[in-house]
Amino acid sequence: MTAKTGGLEGVIVGDTAICTVGKEGVGLTYRGYDIHDLATYSSFEEVAYLLLYDKLPSLSELNAYRDKLVKLRRLPNELKLILETMPGSAHPMEVLRTSVSMLGTLEAESANYNDHDIANRLIACVPSMLLYWYQFHRNNTRLETWVAEEPTVAGYFMYLLLGKKPTDEVRRAMDVSLILYAEHELNASTFAARVTASTGSDFYSAIVSAIGTLRGPLHGGANEEAMRLISMFKTPDQAEAGVKEMLAKKEKIMGFGHRVYKNSDPRSDIIKEWSRKLSLTARDGYLFAISERIEKVMWEEKKLFPNLDFYSATAYHFCGVPTLLFTPIFVMARLSGWSAHIFEQRANNRLIRPEAEYTGPTKRSYTPIEQRG
Repeated sequence: MTAKTGGLEGVIVGDTAICTVGKEGVGLTYRGYDIHDLATYSSFEEVAYLLLYDKLPSLSELNAYRDKLVKLRRLPNELKLILETMPGSAHPMEVLRTSVSMLGTLEAESANYNDHDIANRLIACVPSMLLYWYQFHRNNTRLETWVAEEPTVAGYFMYLLLGKKPTDEVRRAMDVSLILYAEHELNASTFAARVTASTGSDFYSAIVSAIGTLRGPLHGGANEEAMRLISMFKTPDQAEAGVKEMLAKKEKIMGFGHRVYKNSDPRSDIIKEWSRKLSLTARDGYLFAISERIEKVMWEEKKLFPNLDFYSATAYHFCGVPTLLFTPIFVMARLSGWSAHIFEQRANNRLIRPEAEYTGPTKRSYTPIEQRG
């Protein structure tokens, strides 16, 4: 593989009408709508509808869509049993991977239960899967996963996690984060989903491929690592000294830089502002100042800017989300983007089968095993 195609960087492998990422090094749009406008004026349900149906919903369509998602939250008893059987020590990404696969055996794709039906079902019930498992193993509680009084995915997730209604600020912060994570063109997990879909496999298999790919630390998990880093320090000065020492040792600082964006991640400033707002009433709000100092050091020392994952860490932390659940929130959001890409792949399908440049030995003579010594 040549340097030009290492990791397929810069290689165009197909067409999409879903998203533009870093066009000319900047910007992000979902179906033509700028991410700043969506994060300011929209909701996650509107964005999910946009990605799945290629248009923004009217008010009546949005209300009907939210009602549909609420009705799709409940888990089958067979799946609850599996969630109770899985070890509490498992990583939640493994729990989601297994749960989605199990749901595919209970509610299989068919002519009467199509890919759009399954996409909406997963958007609605993945928070149920995650938090049923989490609360059962952490608090010995069997959650009732149908909570109608929280009509939004963000509010529902926080309600199941906290056991009470979240504040308006926390609900909106989570909602915005889901918008920001909803779609990002041909990242590794989306590409994996499209490769699986291109084989003609079922919808669940494509989503399981995506979840398994996101499990890898080079794709998902950066916000978890960023939170662990930020939590190491008590003051900005301590953080500056610590990060400089880590850089001197050639250690990687997660949550900075991006393969596609050249100057900044357009999502970062949005979630940074939410982290700042939440820090004002947080018990350990000083972590925001520590985050800002780390950002400053990384720019001065490496000319690296924060990506979405960095300030998402403190935003989630201030919302009361355990670090272990950060990457599963990515799944909750990206289900809408993955689904849109599976639809698009299926609509104009051709098996994805690239070629490799062979770098092994040239033709060798076969020696019978008796003569090999």
